[in-house]
This record gives sequence, structure tokens and C-alpha cells, in this order.
Amino acid sequence: MVMDLYEMTMSNGYFKEGCTEDRVVFDVFYRRNPDAGGFAIFAGLQQIVEYIENLHFSEEDIEYLRGKNIFTEGFLKYLSEFKFKGDIYALPEGTIMYPDEPILTVVAPLIDAQLIETAILLEINHQSLIATKTRRIVKSAEGRAVSDFGARRAHNMDAAVYGARAAVIGGAGSTATVLAGQMFDVPISGTMAHSWVMFFDDEYTAFKKFAEAYPDNAILLVDTYDVLDSGVPNAINVAKEVLEPMGKRLKGIRLDSGDLAYLSKKARKMLDDAGLNDAIIVASNSLDEFTITSLIKQDAKIDSFGVGERLITSKSEPVFGAVYKLAAVEKDGTYIPKIKVSENIEKITNPGKKNLYRVYDEENHAFCDVIACDDEDLANVHSLTVIDPSKPWKKRELNDVTFKELQVPIFKDGKFVGEDKTVQEIADFVKKQLSEEIWEEEQRFENPHRHYLDMTEKYYDMKNALLEAVKA
Repeated sequence: MVMDLYEMTMSNGYFKEGCTEDRVVFDVFYRRNPDAGGFAIFAGLQQIVEYIENLHFSEEDIEYLRGKNIFTEGFLKYLSEFKFKGDIYALPEGTIMYPDEPILTVVAPLIDAQLIETAILLEINHQSLIATKTRRIVKSAEGRAVSDFGARRAHNMDAAVYGARAAVIGGAGSTATVLAGQMFDVPISGTMAHSWVMFFDDEYTAFKKFAEAYPDNAILLVDTYDVLDSGVPNAINVAKEVLEPMGKRLKGIRLDSGDLAYLSKKARKMLDDAGLNDAIIVASNSLDEFTITSLIKQDAKIDSFGVGERLITSKSEPVFGAVYKLAAVEKDGTYIPKIKVSENIEKITNPGKKNLYRVYDEENHAFCDVIACDDEDLANVHSLTVIDPSKPWKKRELNDVTFKELQVPIFKDGKFVGEDKTVQEIADFVKKQLSEEIWEEEQRFENPHRHYLDMTEKYYDMKNALLEAVKA
């Protein structure tokens, strides 16, 4: 029932027209990278799989729909027996992706394809956004640890849990959200709250009690009263008087307010002077890639970042914008391409049943992506003429390259045929692509290099013929 009403009303109309078995092709794509970045990360596929596998209408659902008095009884009976019967192809989860290319394709009976639109989009739009934002934050940290601290500022419980999943895919080393740790087998982390410090009669006692309870992982929150005059000195005293007699070391301190660059430098010196060179400094408080970059430029002595609201909500760019558009309709065993035309050039769709390839040079760098007609097999092609649709007068010759088809089968005739991957395996896949395949110029924050999305001559001519037909 997680769908827009128009999916249901259109499906009812298609049922009345007898179109339940007509097969169609829908593509999911997005039009621009968040934060004017050079790429995005595909995430949310596992939840789409779970949704499709469990998709059905209960008796209560049917009764609710019947009460709207807008659906025929024949259609409601059809829904009561509904199971998804189509095919789904998608990028492997964690794939680095770019605007305007098909990242997930549904080939299915018309009603099957129509009813799943909202659920597919909401999973991709949310998790791809958070994974992409997290990757920017992780890159800005320059090797320092990043943890997701965002649950309490997420938009609801699902946003917290699945946002944490996406954050780990994007490169966060851990999350503070316990349910996400349990569900996805990812590391969880956390320190203490200001309320712990405030509950006890004084700060020293609060630190002492915490260290006694967690001697192997004592990270003390030092900004409840005064960082330099109270918090850090009390942390040092607890390290010397409580932990060291137990044969333990202070794990670190956490700063959650104030001038983090200044305070971290002062605190680092105080800890080092006390012989606590191995105690780390964790920082939190409205962090993102921009504040972290600034802190590092200021030579802040911060070893780890807990990033909350600006990660879990992608505050700087809170909408991903993936869409679900009809690309082809089957007639007599042939898929007839369909195109959406708009006054806005960026809203003109790429029509037809198609293949998407990533092109690698001899050093295994991802050179560009290419859209081809579905009957064009580029797997064993090493040289090809392609057209940049934004500069159609400029044909390019790709020589000594390797083509890799990006979409893989996920469902066939309603049965799952994809691979099950752990969240950590997906995160490792992201890291591998960015370190080995994707140009560093595409990963910079300012004016990133545009990854080319080209078309084969055959596909470009087909699209142009459709546009000419529409004008006629």
C-alpha cells in the first residue's frame, strides 16, 4: 500500500481496458548529482528486493480500497491474488553512478510495473542520497574515522535505521543506531551523554563511574561545564587515578561544542603533557564535509568525527530526485520505444529498451559510460564511435577500451535471481571503485570533472528519430 493513489487508479483503468498482460519497460534515473558533486552511490537495492518478494494485498487492504468506491470488484479480486511477475535489472548495490543513465529497469506486465513505482523510488532516493553525502564527509576527513550519530535528528525511525545502513555503504566506520547494527551486522559506537555528567554531584565522579563501568572503552565527554578548566583536567585525573591502577588506558575524550579547532589543540597538548599521547579526540556538533575540511585546514587535533543531523538528513541537498519513466511498450514481441518530451531539455527521457556499459581504458580507469540499444552487444568490442548527446556534433572514437555491462538481473519472472551482499561487502565495493576505477578529478568537491555519458550511433539515431516524429 506504499504507493501514490494514481498508481492504483491507473492500474484499475488498465484492468478495465484488458491490459493486465501488456509488457512495458520503466527506467529509474536521476538528473543531477547532489551538492554539485561528480557522482552518486546507488543504494537501497536490498530493501527493494525485500519489498518485491513480500508484495501482496491483504484482506484489510482490499476492504480499505473497496471503501473508496472508485475500484471495480474485478480489479479488487485481481489485487487480492497479486504477485509481481516481471523482471528487474539494476546496477549492483554500491555502484558509482551518474545522471541520466538507467540505474534500475523494470520489464513487466503493465500493472506490475505501475504498482511498484513509489516503493522503488523512495528506497533509491533516500539511501542513495545518504550514501553519497556520507562519502563526501568521509573524503573530507582524510582517513580519520567517521561515525553516524544522526538517529535522533532523522525524519523517523526508518530514516534513522536505513540511513545508518546507507551511511556505512558510503564509508562510515560505524553507527550509533543500535537497531541498524543488529539488522545489518555493522559496527556500533557511542560515548556518553551530557546527562550522565549532570546526574552525578560533580564531573570527576561522573567520569570515574563511567571509567569503572567501561574501563576498556572510556571516552569522556568533556564539554558539559568547561572543556579546558574542568573537563580535560578531570579526564586526566581519572586516567591516572582510576584507569592506570587497573592497568587500563584512557581511550579518549569527546568535544561536542565550542571552537573545535582551538579546543582540540589545547586538549591535545594537555593530554600529551600528561603522558596520554594515545588518547584520541572525538568531535561532534553539526559537522559535515565543509566544517570538517575547515577543521583539518586549521590543523585541528581531531582523530574521529561523529556526524549527525547534516549526514542523516543530507542537510545541504535533501532531495535526490530519481524518477521512474516509461521507456518502451511491447507490441507483437517487439519493444516500441517511448519518449517524454519537455520544454526543459534535461527532462527529455532516453527512450527504449537499452543497455548501459561502463568503458575502461588500458589502466582500468572508468573512461565514460555508454547507452546502447538492447540488441547491441558491446562485451567483446574494443573500438567504437560514440556521440555525446550534449554535443552531438562531436563524435568520439573509443579505442583499446573494455566495455562492462552495468545492469545485472535481479528478478526474473518474479523470482529473485540476484546476489545477496552484506552491507560491509557493499561498502568495500564502493571503496574499491573510488580507489581503483573512478578518476580523482571526478571526486573533488569543487568543479568536479563531468563523467561522460555517451550513446552509440545506433541509439542516438533512434532517439533523434523519435524526437523528429514528435515534432511532425
